[in-house]
Amino acid sequence: MRRSFNKVAIPTKTIGALAAAATAAAISAVWVEHRARKAERDNPPVGRFVEVDGVSLHYVDKGTGPAVVLLHGNAVLLQDFIASGLIDRLAERYRVIAFDRPGYGYSGRPRDRLWTATAQAALIRQALVQIGVDQPVVLGHSWGTLVALGMAADAAADLRGLVLVSGYYYPTARADAALVAPAALPIVGDVLRYTVSPLTGRLLLKRTVEAMFSPLPTPADFFNFVSREMILRPVQIKAEAEDAAFMIPAAARFSALYPDLKMPVSIFAGVDDKVIDPQANSVRLHREIAHSTLVIARGAGHMVHYAVPAEIVEAIDLMSAGQSVETGDSNASIDETSAAERLPVTPAEA
Repeated sequence: MRRSFNKVAIPTKTIGALAAAATAAAISAVWVEHRARKAERDNPPVGRFVEVDGVSLHYVDKGTGPAVVLLHGNAVLLQDFIASGLIDRLAERYRVIAFDRPGYGYSGRPRDRLWTATAQAALIRQALVQIGVDQPVVLGHSWGTLVALGMAADAAADLRGLVLVSGYYYPTARADAALVAPAALPIVGDVLRYTVSPLTGRLLLKRTVEAMFSPLPTPADFFNFVSREMILRPVQIKAEAEDAAFMIPAAARFSALYPDLKMPVSIFAGVDDKVIDPQANSVRLHREIAHSTLVIARGAGHMVHYAVPAEIVEAIDLMSAGQSVETGDSNASIDETSAAERLPVTPAEA
């Protein structure tokens, strides 16, 4: 018996539009890949590499003395700590190790595992063993605080102390995480990272960085250290999107562990942080960790390590000497009464 099927005719205009879109996407992908390779030629690695569990980690190792490990946030590179002056200040009397976290800068981020804060913490711990570092003070900024907390939560952790700067410590709904999450998805994310994401990122980057530094101006030489083009590579966009997706679960997991932390903890935040509410995060964390100290810097935003680097170094000095750290006053003081009310959240996570 014969069966007949009705053929659906696709209009010629539709076919033409689809072909044009596919061509535009292909051209965009070639352009994005070209820019990414050029970014790497123009910004060669500034440090060393260590191979850990099949992952190549890029890091800077400077100075001698007790070790201090620096973990950067989202949307930047280890050069953020060079630009802020922290590496040079600390290297005067410490061995300072600053990592490109997995997927950032020149560090790899294989697809064979989920790069949660716990997974990143385990990788950094292994790297420190391989390069001969023990009992470090670990400083994390923003998303890097979650990795620092992941290191501290390990039963075998042997840290001299934690310095947590502008961190996100308690799970809350975040529109910024939802907005960037699609770039982390398989297939769809691959398309976005080579077409739309680098283009929109290029348009929004300046404003995003300004929001991170606000109310202070962005340092004039910031992008001389932290390359725009390195940030906009598809590999880093993927890392940023995945980290944003893992941020809330990480805070939920770690929040139950804070009262049990035994090492000294120094907490820093900017009173005018427009990215992460210091009242709901840093102040609350200070209350939960009885032996912690807290500095909320007036006139500073999310990039508080640019505003009060001397106070951060002093906290590390006192922590390394086994002394308690006093909370500051005047320029670095707690303002608990109105901070939460006047800190809107913007779609940026450094």
